[in-house]
Amino acid sequence: QVQLVESGGGSVQAGDSLRLSCAASGGTFSIYTGGWFRQAPGEEREFVAAISTSGSWTRYADSVKGRFTISGDSAKNTVYLQMNSLKPEDTAVYYCAARRTFSRSQVFTSRGEYRNWGQGTQVTVSS
Repeated sequence: QVQLVESGGGSVQAGDSLRLSCAASGGTFSIYTGGWFRQAPGEEREFVAAISTSGSWTRYADSVKGRFTISGDSAKNTVYLQMNSLKPEDTAVYYCAARRTFSRSQVFTSRGEYRNWGQGTQVTVSS
């Protein structure tokens, strides 16, 4: 349906910032809602942030609220995750996800609610 490619990961120091990008292709961008998840070694993939198709509604995990910001650029078919004040606990592989929806305000926060996934980008935060 839609192909997703993450980029922007890397190794940084605690307190630094990174901006992840998720470029989408092969679908109608306006009918796909997007989300970010992350998975650390030995842990389950967890929800990080999500955005509605309109871009007006967002939701964040408690652990990142106030530090991370999700946004979208329809002209570039890209969803972003701005990560500020990074902590070692943020170290994980970050995945973007997308799902078709005709609701302009609906936001999905569970893995099982998404059907399209990128391959992930590694984020490593050192003390």
